Amino acid sequence: MNKEPPSPPLGTLLPPGRMITADEGDSDVAPLWLSDDAASAGLWARLRAEHAATGWWPLLLDRLGPGDDEFRPWASGELYPQDMSSPEDHSPAELLAAWWEKHAQDSHTHDSHTQDGEDAAPQSPDGAPAATAPFGLSWPGRAPGREPAADPDAAAADFAQLFAARKPHIRLGLVAADSGADALTAVGWSGPMNYDNDTAKYSAVVRDWERRFGARVVAVGFATLHLSVAAPPTDKEDALLVAAEHFAVCPDLLRQGPHPSLDAYAEHLTGAGHWELWWD
Repeated sequence: MNKEPPSPPLGTLLPPGRMITADEGDSDVAPLWLSDDAASAGLWARLRAEHAATGWWPLLLDRLGPGDDEFRPWASGELYPQDMSSPEDHSPAELLAAWWEKHAQDSHTHDSHTQDGEDAAPQSPDGAPAATAPFGLSWPGRAPGREPAADPDAAAADFAQLFAARKPHIRLGLVAADSGADALTAVGWSGPMNYDNDTAKYSAVVRDWERRFGARVVAVGFATLHLSVAAPPTDKEDALLVAAEHFAVCPDLLRQGPHPSLDAYAEHLTGAGHWELWWD
């Protein structure tokens, strides 16, 4: 017999909503509470402040696109928490190095081919693609952490306001998790599935960003991740290292995004109070 999914035991009055059952596996697994309609950033901030008492992490949830009437993947239940490992099983440093090696080599192989009669993409002096210059194929290591210039939770609340103003259709999600990084795994989000089906690996890296940069998970879409950042890089050297980490986690940022190289992306990251990652 199926048990009734638990509801969030919250002191703050919630708008109408329901528990969402995962699409696959045990039908008792309901990893997400989802509001029926759009929710305010102010409510997100209040629920975030109550997290220590309730254990439910709030997320601003975005849909697949303007024509998405199902509000995928959230309302449609395309969630797979039972397929994930645990963030504790993974080393952020080892993941970043391995991902960099793979994606930099893939970019090198792709850019080295001449397509449609055009010249091959520019190469750096060591023969690696210019997109990953100045590091080429060599993993440069992680960026050093910094003391936050602002309170990370206050920075997250400010970014939530900006995000909600830009995306008035967003809904509120609540996940039983210790942090925003852990919520990605606990809810069974599969945004990076074209690169890896185990979201716990990405949670492990985001945990590390929470520690080093005062990052907080504020919003999540079908394959997008939005973080507030209280301690962003402030100089080009550190920004290049952060850009390298982002490329390792999400190579589509350079392969299909508006920034053609790490150098250009590093300029975008310098002093930026939020990061947006997306996977094709």
